[in-house]
Amino acid sequence: MEKTINKTKPGMLRAEYIEVEPNVRLHVTDAGEGRPIVLIHGWPLSDEMYEYQYNALIKNNFRAIGITLRGFGKSDKPYCVYDYDIFAWDIKNVLSKLDIKDAVLVGFSMGGSIAIRYISKYNGAHVSKLALCGAAAPLWTQRNDFKYNLPKSAVDELIELNDKDRPKLLSDFAKIFSATKTSLSIGIGSWLNGISLSASSYATAQCLIALRDTDLRPDLEKITIPTVIMHGKKDKICSFDLAEQMKLGISNSRLVIFEKSGHSMFLEETEKFNRELIKFAGK
Repeated sequence: MEKTINKTKPGMLRAEYIEVEPNVRLHVTDAGEGRPIVLIHGWPLSDEMYEYQYNALIKNNFRAIGITLRGFGKSDKPYCVYDYDIFAWDIKNVLSKLDIKDAVLVGFSMGGSIAIRYISKYNGAHVSKLALCGAAAPLWTQRNDFKYNLPKSAVDELIELNDKDRPKLLSDFAKIFSATKTSLSIGIGSWLNGISLSASSYATAQCLIALRDTDLRPDLEKITIPTVIMHGKKDKICSFDLAEQMKLGISNSRLVIFEKSGHSMFLEETEKFNRELIKFAGK
């Protein structure tokens, strides 16, 4: 008779869904043992985007915790406010309920913006290190005193397209997600598209508004924990200028450049991405 190997005791299985308020449950991937690494996804993906990080983290004796934000993936999608503050509040609730301590908080793209707001708003509760990966910060759109990345009008066009033809919005976004159109395989591209289609149309648009309008420059000044900024040199969605501005704004930070990558460095240079993250988390 074959023996069943179960690494958890009966009744001790980890929850796949965590309720952060009545009628709002978030999908959480929680696997592995060791220091917790909490991963926050980008727009309009889900925690599933970190599939090829989870495997590496678990094998290297870390506890990988991926949180899918409300409105996306397998999490609930209520009609409500969708901004960095509500997402930071959700993350705080999850980490409190899981009794997480000394975590490394990882944020990709919009998830990086949310991670910055979380550290600023909650004074780094539960977290001792921060990794910003292709983060949409300190601003995603241009201002009179900030000449980098996209004009606000470009985001207005994305919002309009979301309301008319969301599949086209995602298709157009996918074309500039990596350094070149062939940097990612067809299979990986289809997989990412499927994740993106599972998002709420309303949340997708509201998050574009948050990305367009939120200025995180004051938040950067409040970050004092060790921070690594990982950014693709060929990023067309969050230009490399943003990484340089984050480096200037966060006192205890260092920059790791992904020379061959666009926005999707976690898939374009997966081995380097995982190696840098593990090295940073293990220090």
